[in-house]
Order: sequence, then C-alpha cells, then structure tokens
Amino acid sequence: QVQLVESGGGLVQAGGSLRLSCAASGSIISIRSRGWYRQAPGKQLDLVATISRGGRTNYGDSVKGRFTISSDNAKNMVYLQMNSLKPEDTGVYYCWVEQDGRNYWGKGVLVTVSS
Repeated sequence: QVQLVESGGGLVQAGGSLRLSCAASGSIISIRSRGWYRQAPGKQLDLVATISRGGRTNYGDSVKGRFTISSDNAKNMVYLQMNSLKPEDTGVYYCWVEQDGRNYWGKGVLVTVSS
C-alpha cells in the first residue's frame, strides 16, 4: 500500500498563486507516474497534471500555461505550482500515483479561489 498526503490548499483571490505538495509513503517500490486531479463542486473528477518517472508532463487544457507539476522522486514528493488562479479552479485537489498497475489516491485538499 502507498499512502498519499496532500498539503498547501486554502483560500486565495483570483490571480493569486498556491503551491500544493504531496508526500508518498508506505510500500513504495517503483512509482511510474504521479499527478493531480481535481473535482469541482457538482462536477466529475478531472485531470490537472501528471508527470512520469522520466519527467514527461501532461496537463489538462484548462490549466496549461498556468500550472506547473514537478516531482522529487528521491523524496517521493510531487508538487503543483498554481499561478493566475481563477474561480473555476476551485475544487478538491487529489494527489495520485500509479505503481505496478495500481492507482493510489490521497484524501484531497480544498482550493478555493474567490473572485
């Protein structure tokens, strides 16, 4: 089992920035991919960004150019730098990793962007 703990959420005004962090622990053998998903109130879970073990990144269309994902594989950390935040970025952000074909999720952290 892999445990994931997110931190860094909160309330920010539109145009502001936040940085999310996610720490992985437990039975970590070889995490292939890490990333972030979010769920806005009343909506489905959407991709925010992912990063592979080799550093290849993928972003959801709505965050391209504003958000940056990074990771420190040695420390089992993944980060999400969020700039130019918009009210529509509001939601619960979940950390995700994939290891040996299994998906693991954190409990989520709330990000609220006020207009």
